[in-house]
Amino acid sequence: MAESELKSPPPPNPNSLTVAAPPSTPPETTGGGGGGGLWFRQRPKIRVTTEFDSESAVFFHKISCKVLDSLAKLRFSFQNNGKGELSDPQLALTSKYLSLHYDIEEKNALVNGQVEVAPGLQFKAIHDVKSQQGELSMVADLAGPAYKFELSSAVPSIGKPKATLKFPMGEVSLEEKEEELEEEQTKRILSVNGILKGQILNGVCTAKYMDEALDLRYCFKDEQMTFIPSISLPSNAVSFAFKRRFGPSDKLSYWHNLDTNYWSTVYKHNIGKDFKFKAGYDSEVRLGWASLWVGEEGGKAKTTPMKMKVQFMLQVPQDDISSSAMMFRVKKRWDI
Repeated sequence: MAESELKSPPPPNPNSLTVAAPPSTPPETTGGGGGGGLWFRQRPKIRVTTEFDSESAVFFHKISCKVLDSLAKLRFSFQNNGKGELSDPQLALTSKYLSLHYDIEEKNALVNGQVEVAPGLQFKAIHDVKSQQGELSMVADLAGPAYKFELSSAVPSIGKPKATLKFPMGEVSLEEKEEELEEEQTKRILSVNGILKGQILNGVCTAKYMDEALDLRYCFKDEQMTFIPSISLPSNAVSFAFKRRFGPSDKLSYWHNLDTNYWSTVYKHNIGKDFKFKAGYDSEVRLGWASLWVGEEGGKAKTTPMKMKVQFMLQVPQDDISSSAMMFRVKKRWDI
């Protein structure tokens, strides 16, 4: 026999301590009868959220899951009252570049889309199917993403497009509006709106001009105190807000409108991350209130213990204490 011929392996030594590796298992196939089990293991997680508000006595439900390899999200929402009557069913499919919201009762769809045709250049579109109205816009980066120029126009067009220039200190927009004249006549004029922010001393000054009204606001803030005076022109309405922190868990806020002499105050006390107590008074509606949050107030239900948030609120009218009301709100999430 030639030496190049392959030799059969020697028989295993019965006294050897080496354990032979078992034969490799062939990979599972997706065809045949085993496909259903593999699909079940790859089924996207379904998120079910239910919220109840005792004041309106209405349940709000939302069911959602990710589809198309997590490229899009499918969501179905509806409401029902204590009698079990369903209302306001909504179906939505959202993704990075295209979103579709369908109102089942109104039989109407709202379509949102955007596409980046070149680096730093985007086109966006909104279309209401039932009213046959929408908006087209173009957003371009100027000298980096901090500077943007946007042109937007209603569809069908009713005038010149709106132009907006955004920069780190604010934004300025120019658009055409209708001005009412005598004898029910109108005239189209150009309107300028804008907002500017800048650092002055140890605070931030903000000037907002819209519809021929100017709002000036200054915000001073340090580790313990925040002071925010503001004035509106030409009405000369002056107001101020004051916030004082007494530690990592306690904070007091006060707001006063010198023009109307209305004021309000709120006291907050945090107990850890998931408990918050708040109490306040509003002189405009002459109402005192107190609330207790179980679960982070501004967070989502998925980040709270048991994936549930609860709020209890007591409202006490100053003019009729006997009509005080106790309300609560519950929000619970399930991952299936």
